[in-house]
Amino acid sequence: MRTKILEKLNEIEKEKGVEILFAVESGSRAWGFESPDSDYDIRFVYKHKLDWYLNLSEKTDTIEFMTEDDLDGSGWDLRKTLRLLNKSNTSFLGWLFSPIIYRVDEDFMEELKKLTEKSFNPIAGFHHYHSMCKNFEEILCTNELTIKGYFYAIRTALCANWIYKKETIPPVLFRELYPIIDVKFHSKLDELIELKSKLIEKEKVEIPLELIELAKKIFAENESVKDKLKSGKSNAEALNEFFLKQLL
Repeated sequence: MRTKILEKLNEIEKEKGVEILFAVESGSRAWGFESPDSDYDIRFVYKHKLDWYLNLSEKTDTIEFMTEDDLDGSGWDLRKTLRLLNKSNTSFLGWLFSPIIYRVDEDFMEELKKLTEKSFNPIAGFHHYHSMCKNFEEILCTNELTIKGYFYAIRTALCANWIYKKETIPPVLFRELYPIIDVKFHSKLDELIELKSKLIEKEKVEIPLELIELAKKIFAENESVKDKLKSGKSNAEALNEFFLKQLL
């Protein structure tokens, strides 16, 4: 599959006349709890030549594709990316720190990660994940709960909780969030991950009550601390300098 992904990325560059700066896996495969029928969620950042940006008209700044063999691709133009990054966009943070990398300009990636860590806004990140948690919380303890739904719920809750406790960007890999929960839950979550790896995405199974209670407990803690976070510092000037450096 990796070969097909790289071929598709090369095709995008030629068709659109862009340069892909990095391409990674996002979603459940990057989080470490994919199912056999999980799509490949390919996310990438690209740039145009300078003259594309020196234009008064607004242009499309997103490239998307879907193939018959489960390749779900979405890419953002560099300017769009940096504007969203300045707001600590959590979707992009998941791309930038993904453990599964298909293509990368190493220097670009390293410098951008450093800028991102300096400008991360805990409040923006926390509230994004916490608002997602509220949507997932409604399906806990209902017959609508799937194994996929449970993992999306617990992951968003843990990401918000990580930001509250550590004031840093949460890890992308789900298991790297384990340090903030009691060790007694680690093996039980691992067992559920193993089960998910054998079942289709929408399979309904009985989630252990103690794991459901764990998710609810984290939700409740996040709700109780939502007004106690510190704000980060905007780094718009540094991001703008980085943008110009990539174009000139």
